[in-house]
Amino acid sequence: MTQVYDEKGKMAPVTVLEVGPCPILQVRTQERDGYDAVQLGFQDKARRQATRAERGHVSEDLESKRRKARRAAGVTLPPKANTEPQKHVREFRLEQPAADVAVGATLTVGALFGEVKAVDVIGTTKGRGMTGVIKRHNFGGLRHSHGVKKGSRQRGSIASNASNRGSGRPKKGIRMAGRYGNERVTVRNLDVVRVDADNHLLLVRGAVPGRNGGLVMIRPTNKKG
Repeated sequence: MTQVYDEKGKMAPVTVLEVGPCPILQVRTQERDGYDAVQLGFQDKARRQATRAERGHVSEDLESKRRKARRAAGVTLPPKANTEPQKHVREFRLEQPAADVAVGATLTVGALFGEVKAVDVIGTTKGRGMTGVIKRHNFGGLRHSHGVKKGSRQRGSIASNASNRGSGRPKKGIRMAGRYGNERVTVRNLDVVRVDADNHLLLVRGAVPGRNGGLVMIRPTNKKG
């Protein structure tokens, strides 16, 4: 995160996101796959670190027995992107067939988000492990007075009339200690402050889920017209 200033001198807290370039690795169709989707890659991976399956997924030069057998049988193989192996591969479902996308094309931040005013950012929050109710649910704890022996950070009773079903069992969803973080979270309706097409950067107002350098997915929001 950082801060930038607009033309009027107003400061905006922003998160800098590296968006693309993302090559199109595959295009799923209803006839062949049963659904419509586009498969994108992000960040090149060194060939010496990639497996044979990862290299064959993006290149037509890598031959295999299965590919030769299917070609000999007259099967039309799907086209390859002919790019470097990708570190991250994600598939995005489409509501209708993609008529203007082709395997091997590259999506850039300027073409996708040049005219977008607000976006949704999807990511995985930081994992904090097993935590208590004060850190996990912002409880206030018990009093730090005489008689509260080693119990100032406890949650208190769970068997009150307000939290059980009348049979002594706590209700579902009652806030207790447990695993905190490491969950998929969507932050919606973040304003796009700036688009740097030359450096493939997108600056959005506010914070996004995850750590610095984490992987996120970005989509135009449907919260604004």
